Amino acid sequence: MSSPHTRPAPITEDAGLKHALGVLRYSRRALALVWQTSPRLTFGLGLLTLVAGLLPAGIAWVGKLIVDAVVLAHDTGLAADREKALWFIGFEAGLVVLMAGAQRGLSVIQSLLRAQLGHRVNLLILRKALTLDLVQFEDADFYDKLTRARREASSRPLSLVNRTFGLIQNAISLAGYAALLFAFSGWAVLILALAAVPVFVSEARFARGAFRLFSWRAPETRQQVYLETVVAREDYAKEVQLYGLGGRLVDQYDAIFQGLYHDDRSLTLRRGLWGYALGLLSTAAFYGSYGWIAYATVAGSISLGEMTMYLLVFKQGQSAFSASLTAIGGMYEDNLYLSNLYAYLDQPVPAALGTATAGPDPTDGVRFEGVGFTYPGADRPALADVSFHLRPGEKLALVGENGSGKTTLIKLLTRLYTPSTGRVTLDGLDLKDWDVTALRRRIGVIFQDFVRYQFLVGHNIAVGDQAAWEDEPRWQEAAEQGLAAPFIDQLPEGYRTQLGRWFKGGQELSIGQWQKIALSRAFMRKEADLLVLDEPTSAMDAVAEERIFEHIRGAAADQMAILISHRFSTVRMADHIIVLDRGRIIEQGDHASLMASDGQYARLFSLQARGYQ
Repeated sequence: MSSPHTRPAPITEDAGLKHALGVLRYSRRALALVWQTSPRLTFGLGLLTLVAGLLPAGIAWVGKLIVDAVVLAHDTGLAADREKALWFIGFEAGLVVLMAGAQRGLSVIQSLLRAQLGHRVNLLILRKALTLDLVQFEDADFYDKLTRARREASSRPLSLVNRTFGLIQNAISLAGYAALLFAFSGWAVLILALAAVPVFVSEARFARGAFRLFSWRAPETRQQVYLETVVAREDYAKEVQLYGLGGRLVDQYDAIFQGLYHDDRSLTLRRGLWGYALGLLSTAAFYGSYGWIAYATVAGSISLGEMTMYLLVFKQGQSAFSASLTAIGGMYEDNLYLSNLYAYLDQPVPAALGTATAGPDPTDGVRFEGVGFTYPGADRPALADVSFHLRPGEKLALVGENGSGKTTLIKLLTRLYTPSTGRVTLDGLDLKDWDVTALRRRIGVIFQDFVRYQFLVGHNIAVGDQAAWEDEPRWQEAAEQGLAAPFIDQLPEGYRTQLGRWFKGGQELSIGQWQKIALSRAFMRKEADLLVLDEPTSAMDAVAEERIFEHIRGAAADQMAILISHRFSTVRMADHIIVLDRGRIIEQGDHASLMASDGQYARLFSLQARGYQ
């Protein structure tokens, strides 16, 4: 199940620096995204960050005043000095209360922004998906890009913003600390700065390594998600239990985890070891400065209050400096992850090819003119030099073995794909010149692999026409045409019955009933003058299928129809039949002429007919 792939090449230091500078460009986009999500909350975040940044230095300075006032009151015994010390204590208490309020406010705002921003980013991802071509969704590399974009993408923009504001807060605090500490010694400020650098370098280096692991293993992550789906979904449960696959699938899931965990463990251990070793440098710097300040106090160079303040300032300043550098490393890491999100969001969107809502010749129907199509990465075309003309009111059948190009042809007709060569026209106008919404309103489609939505019955039918999502008479009319009405009337709540087992009270249908629901969707499109049926009755017996197609011929007498079916008893009712083989038309005509030519169609028809004798 796993696919071969290679690990990314090591990143050199020069390349790493260039990469770091490159990915930091996403910071501006993330900040803009947060502002667009909620300007008021973002402004509040900035204001409280400013307050929280200014207060620590003020609290440290007031603490110094308290100690000096207490020492003075002890020496003099004057009531005025005692009152002054108490006043300073009250003032510091007020600053601490204000600081606690600012920190609590930051926490509340971050929680609110996290919810809003996570939702906004998910909407961006989903709305982007609506703009992409079907071919992109069928590409494994694109799915890896989508997986990387969705994982952590909803949390990383806020993380980046929080770190940015945290950096600003620490920078403000550090400016205050430096001003206080500089009065003692400029060397103390330098030691404070240099002591935090090793930890920062270590964190930035390992952040890059963690991201490279994250990016490299997107295929394995998708495999794990798929295995979870197969083991835990009801539509797989029958075969998993019947064939006893559960143990094998869980073992495979566990094996993928163990392979990924080995890399995670190695990175985590190295990150922890280097972080501890380099952290000792910061500890040594603090206690060296501690001894220096204590010696200066004993020597009488500074007061006891100043010693208390400098120790507090140095300790908090060291923490703030380390937090600032760690925030920068974290911002770099967040930018790495955001590069995945924006690589997905910046995926080129296919240009809107046309704006026409009608063609010049409504009597011309559908034409394929030398049409070819090759899937990306394929070594041979799925369709080659396909040409035919379907006139208004005519019924066309497509015949061929699996993989002969029948469904690909339908996807070209509905402009889910764009031809590699040739062109397809409707009403005398190339499909690329049509407005895609107007074009698809003209076509009612049921694919062989139609979706069984976990919706109400009526909404399952209304999928065919969004404008009639709550139009129950339209549901009933379409269900009558799709022959679904008789069994729907027997359901507990009729058209308001929940389908599927995912939600409470859901009812499951047989495959044949689901096919009639899907067929009803095609009849929801009242403007459609082309009906496309791709194996719409494969789960029904031959008698039921023939009855349905007789009904379709009557219900869609004025419409063009394209039918794909492996049952020749149905195919023979078509006005025109095309036989495809390896993407090429090898025969075409009506049933009588194809039987008379005694080619592949006649051979397949006779072979199937003998099966019913």
